[in-house]
Amino acid sequence: MKKIGFYLKKYWYLYALALFCLFIYEFLDMVSPQVTRRIIDDVIMGGQTNLLPWLILMLVIVGVGRVAGGYVREFTFDKTSFKVASDIRKHLFGHVQSLSVEYFDRMNTGEIMSRVKDDVDKLQGAFGFIGMMFLQVCIHTVMILWCMWQISPFLTIFPLIALPLCATIAIVMERKLDKVYEEISDEDAEMNTVAEENLTGVRVVKAFAREKFEIGKFLKHNKKYYDLNMKQSKVWIKYNPIMQMMTKMLIVAALLLGGLKVIKGEMTLGALGAFLEYCANAVWPMEMLGWLSNELASAFASKKKLNKIYAETAKIKDPEELSAKVVEMLTGKKADEKVDLTSEENGMKIIPAEAGKNNEIGSVGFSGFDFKNIEFKNVDFSIDNKKILDNVSFKLEKGKMLGIMGATGSGKTTIINMLLRFYDPEKGEILINGVDIRELPLAAVRRTASVVMQDVFLFSDTIDENIRLGNKDKITNDEISEALKKACASSFVDKLEEGTETIIGERGVGLSGGQKQRLSMARAFAKGAPVLVLDDSTSALDMETEHEVQENLSALKNSTKIVIAHRISAVRHADEIIVLEDGKISERGRHEELLEKKGYYYKTYMAQYGDVLKQLEEAN
Repeated sequence: MKKIGFYLKKYWYLYALALFCLFIYEFLDMVSPQVTRRIIDDVIMGGQTNLLPWLILMLVIVGVGRVAGGYVREFTFDKTSFKVASDIRKHLFGHVQSLSVEYFDRMNTGEIMSRVKDDVDKLQGAFGFIGMMFLQVCIHTVMILWCMWQISPFLTIFPLIALPLCATIAIVMERKLDKVYEEISDEDAEMNTVAEENLTGVRVVKAFAREKFEIGKFLKHNKKYYDLNMKQSKVWIKYNPIMQMMTKMLIVAALLLGGLKVIKGEMTLGALGAFLEYCANAVWPMEMLGWLSNELASAFASKKKLNKIYAETAKIKDPEELSAKVVEMLTGKKADEKVDLTSEENGMKIIPAEAGKNNEIGSVGFSGFDFKNIEFKNVDFSIDNKKILDNVSFKLEKGKMLGIMGATGSGKTTIINMLLRFYDPEKGEILINGVDIRELPLAAVRRTASVVMQDVFLFSDTIDENIRLGNKDKITNDEISEALKKACASSFVDKLEEGTETIIGERGVGLSGGQKQRLSMARAFAKGAPVLVLDDSTSALDMETEHEVQENLSALKNSTKIVIAHRISAVRHADEIIVLEDGKISERGRHEELLEKKGYYYKTYMAQYGDVLKQLEEAN
């Protein structure tokens, strides 16, 4: 996270205006008791009634000036804090987006949401209202002590003693609250996670009649959250009454001792009135110290949480430089030397996603180079010391089709994750056109493939926007229509009242599993990447629709296809089929060759078509 000084420097002119207005506000606040002093001593006691209109006018000017200064001060602080919070959220969200998939594998969505929303809100307060009040307390205290000292150094001794005592109590309270706030922040994230998971999986909860259990689980976290807030409250009520008692006793002491000085003639009645007004005005900063310490402790706890996210670094990154070979591959232009992607001087720097635009290298991808082949060469990969892929090798030429089969957990989807460079292999290489994908920009790698994931995700937006996701600025309406036809989705989309402008719910709520799969396929078709990856993408389709989709896929002669499936029908026409068992390739070949081996593929074929074959034999 950027240091606080960065934001203060960026918006210094707004903070300068706010501080100027704050000084004006406080200065006028110091003037008011002096006017009261003149009214008592000169008008009431001295009989100079001709001064009264001017003094009343002065009070009106002070009042209006304080209102105007207070308005500009608070509005400017609020506006600036909103700008700072917006910047922090932008930087934080951009940083989160830059992290590797591995980070999201181990982090809860609810916790990340809590950091982006609640913790940034706490920092916004520190940069805005809370920070303003803290500055005001400091400035107010200095000014008011100086004014009180001018009236009576003797009486000022009492607030000089009381203020450090109140500050000490506030510091002790802040240290106790700091730990409590960290626990509250953690539990808040946990509760958000439970609620988010429950709401996302509400259909599963209801299908298994788990409402009571889920309510109990949420209430458990709610109770802990309540207990932590009560712990915070107990700290607050333990120390805050002491501070309030000290401030009240300060006024009583000033009234008694000041009254004696007036009786003795050592102080005028107006001076005592002004001192008491200052004294009453000195009370609220003392009372605010506890609350401000409370809020600032919360803000610093939130900053620590955000710093933990910023401390995370992406394990999967763009290369710092591109070799001459890679530059030539991506751009089609001869290059004599490497291109340093960290240099601002060359015209090929990858612009961060938050900038909203890409440069030449960032914008290439499938359309920027002539795709020839993909190769896995002796690839090993493990997670938590568990072998997922073991010495996996295959090569897929342009226009060919690779089928991948295997039992659940055999590593099929992991191959796709590695092809997209969500993870890097521990050993071996993954090559595109003979170039290790670790030497290529991530944008180029990921734009090479159109993927239909096993777990279909559709955004809460229109069908049109979901399909344009792969290449939003370039996909035309005609291409969307063609993609829907290829995915056999036109049959139900055309029947919708608003067609492709129909808004679908979160994760495609309102659509059947087969409809969501077909829209996901349409999205992949519309992207138009040279490699089409289908990860068990027809599992929810009926046999007739699946057959039609398979025919449409076969018609894509120039498209390189990787099809992961459990159904023989999805892969039987592949140029090569590999069978994974425990992360290793146990069988490979064409459909007929694998049937002859009588292995896993043959057993799967017999399980799916055995009854049909038996009936045919009996009929003959």
